[in-house]
Amino acid sequence: MEAIVKEPLWKIRFKLWIRSFKAGWKIFREKKLAVFGLGVIIFFAIFGALYPLYPIVMKNLFWKDDPFAFDTFSPYDPVIGFDPNIYNHPSPPSLRHPLGTDPLGRDILAMIMYSTPREFVLGITAALITVMIGTFIGASCAYYGGIIDTFFMRLADVVMLFPSLALLMVLSAFMELTLFRLAVILGILSGFGSITLVLKAQALTVKVRPFIEAAKSAGASDAYIIFRHIIPNIMPLSFLYMMFNVTGAIFTEAVLSFLGLANIRMSWGVIIQMAESSGYLMGASIGTYWWLWVPAGACITLLCSAFYFLGRGLEEIVNPRLRKR
Repeated sequence: MEAIVKEPLWKIRFKLWIRSFKAGWKIFREKKLAVFGLGVIIFFAIFGALYPLYPIVMKNLFWKDDPFAFDTFSPYDPVIGFDPNIYNHPSPPSLRHPLGTDPLGRDILAMIMYSTPREFVLGITAALITVMIGTFIGASCAYYGGIIDTFFMRLADVVMLFPSLALLMVLSAFMELTLFRLAVILGILSGFGSITLVLKAQALTVKVRPFIEAAKSAGASDAYIIFRHIIPNIMPLSFLYMMFNVTGAIFTEAVLSFLGLANIRMSWGVIIQMAESSGYLMGASIGTYWWLWVPAGACITLLCSAFYFLGRGLEEIVNPRLRKR
């Protein structure tokens, strides 16, 4: 009698994952806005990664006659290229500067490319902190209930009661809101807010399933049940809310930078704030010097919309109730 050859467990799980991924992708690609959002995110990721090549390409294409091109930097920022051959700033878009220069003579396109990875870092860091806090607290509240549930639910109500933007404005008077510090604060505020309520509700549906009772009967500890059974089953929903939190973090940073309340070296919000503080967003100047705010504003709008569209597309995959029958 031939021996039965058993497939390794990891291979079985991998095949199941591939099958689930194919089914999810089939649903996802039917949502045109979600596919558009994914494409925009990939574009910005590549766009930001190409920043180190930008000075080299521009120098070889349009700065050949100037041996010091991009070797002279602005005293205001040693990273962003400064053109010493243009004396009237801000200068309009040209071959030398595809998106023009700002009032300090810095290349707008270089500033946007330099800021792009930092926008990703801010949004993803804040979203990861939010998801970790919200997932753990939501799962714990659903599993234990009682005073733990009551405490964190009331804490979530209090956090949701205060507008986060107004709270950050107050905090800016007591501390410097650097990029990383802002990401941590946004992650903590969101983690103890509405996401806790949503993930707790999802965890409650997992808690009553038969395999949880089976795990308890087998003598599994509370920590084992929470981390090995409840949290893995609510992680898809956590990942979905992560997409929405990235949008919120990027938008909040842009508002704080525009108001001059964030101590961030360079970002899309800082670019618009520079135009506003120099008086180019008033009267006829707002249309005349459009390159000072339109490109950065368009980047903020596109990237925030992209993460939102991606989240809405993933929602139908995560939530079976929304799928087409």
